Amino acid sequence: MSTPKRYHPIMMVLKLWSLVRGSFFFVIFLFVIKAGSDSHFIYYGRWVLLAVIGISLLAIPLKWLFETYAYDKKAFYLNKGILFKSEQTIAFSKIQNVNRHVSVIHRLFGLTALHFETAAGEDASVKFEALTLQEAEELEDLAANKEEKEAVLEEGQGAESVLLSEKTLHFHPTKKDTIKASFISLGFLFLVPLLFSFYSNISDIWNVDEEAKGIFSWIAQSPLTFIIVLAGLLIVSAVLGVVRTYLKYGAYELSSDKDRIYITNGVIELQSFSILKERVQAVELKQSLIKRMFGMTEVELISIGQGVISEDSPNIKSLYPFLPTDLAYELVEELLPGYQVEKKMNPLPLKSLAIRMIQPSWIWVIATGALFWFKPAVFGIAASWIYVSISLLIAILVWRWLNFLHTGYLLRDNFVQFKKGFFESSIFYTKREKVIEVEVSQSRLQKLIGAASISTINRAKPIRVEDIRDIPFSVGEEFYRWYLGRRV
Repeated sequence: MSTPKRYHPIMMVLKLWSLVRGSFFFVIFLFVIKAGSDSHFIYYGRWVLLAVIGISLLAIPLKWLFETYAYDKKAFYLNKGILFKSEQTIAFSKIQNVNRHVSVIHRLFGLTALHFETAAGEDASVKFEALTLQEAEELEDLAANKEEKEAVLEEGQGAESVLLSEKTLHFHPTKKDTIKASFISLGFLFLVPLLFSFYSNISDIWNVDEEAKGIFSWIAQSPLTFIIVLAGLLIVSAVLGVVRTYLKYGAYELSSDKDRIYITNGVIELQSFSILKERVQAVELKQSLIKRMFGMTEVELISIGQGVISEDSPNIKSLYPFLPTDLAYELVEELLPGYQVEKKMNPLPLKSLAIRMIQPSWIWVIATGALFWFKPAVFGIAASWIYVSISLLIAILVWRWLNFLHTGYLLRDNFVQFKKGFFESSIFYTKREKVIEVEVSQSRLQKLIGAASISTINRAKPIRVEDIRDIPFSVGEEFYRWYLGRRV
């Protein structure tokens, strides 16, 4: 085992920056916005905030001084705690995912954050908030047992099974992809919420209502001025949307080698994620309505780890969110040999539609009760609440019908596949050996027409439960037999 080491001292800078960001709003509120307040709540709130900040400032250097880590060829050994010490051992064999995050502060000092995720949750994960790039590479190699593989390769034993193959690049977005992603993600409207947020924050501190009214009045006086201002805002918003999308996905890369899948992302703040192919529990192909209209699909890898290394970093377990649908299906097969998501699936029988239509809607019942009680006169029509209730019922029935049309299932060989949802459509695909539990159930209505519901449970964080309702009961029985045939 290596000699116990302290974490990199830049960790204290990162902790301090996190403390500044976390307390900034409370400081502004208590000491600036409420500076003249005589409220007891504000008075004691200031002292509580100062106490919390003081304790945190003291804990940051103490944590760096007393907490250490060590490792050998099999595990990490962590010493935690300031007043109450604890020791923790994390075996490399338990590590599921590896995440990297390079913030602006990391870049200034040539460092990176590294997070090893295990199947046992956050308490059994290892997070290095600041490492040199060389140290990060060494720790990743240790966790991946690359030294052992190279040794076996040199000895010529089982060379084919342990060959360390080079990475294959599968996808990198072009400029055209970035512009298209900006449009589909409605990035061109980015300026609108930004302006409203800015106005709301400014108005909390200074009264700018009169100035805002004057500006709006000046713009509205002339149609030409209104058109020029509107066009300018749309152009600026579109440019900002493209820039925002580029900063988020412009440097995206999806690659793999024989054992792992690698995702890197970010322009200013870099983040990377890697996962063993054998640890992927399932895949999910997701489409919003607008993505479906433009033939785009997002693919998410379902695994036990979160894919997130810090509170402000995004989850990058999803592949590029704006993949052409055909390419998305191809990438699943390329990245995960043995996975083959099918486009054609078995639809629900028509009798299942009857169940969905006659099931009571509590939204409609509660809304109708409220309308009956208050009897609002919409557009001055006395009995208009009745038409509102009928319209809501029709909308609910249409929504159920559309969901019925976009629901399907497929049970074949060693995999199962579910499809559901209209406005947010998803296809869930998993292998039988990755499913830890299944359930087949029947409600009273389902028994009347010989239908059933089935569900699967996969290891994930949190546990992933997927179900599909109103399939033929014979399929439910087949599904149960299919699961009993799994190899433990």
